[in-house]
Amino acid sequence: MANIKSAKKRILVIEKKTLRNKMIKSRTKTEIKKIHKAIENGNKEEAKVALAVALRQIDKATSKGIYHKNNAARKKSRLTTLVNKIA
Repeated sequence: MANIKSAKKRILVIEKKTLRNKMIKSRTKTEIKKIHKAIENGNKEEAKVALAVALRQIDKATSKGIYHKNNAARKKSRLTTLVNKIA
């Protein structure tokens, strides 16, 4: 356990940031799951709507530093490809 006041404060700040990052990452994963579910059901319109929401969510997470830009680009590319493959 930290003894110095600034170290104690850093621990509290890190806990808050970790919680924020987990919330944003979880929300993003939920949106991605909605796309996969729509694809599984063969519903292209629903998948397109879910894709737009997920891409926006991934961009927000990237701008906040939760995902690296290349990781975000890869996720977006793969999801777009999946949606476009639906007949």
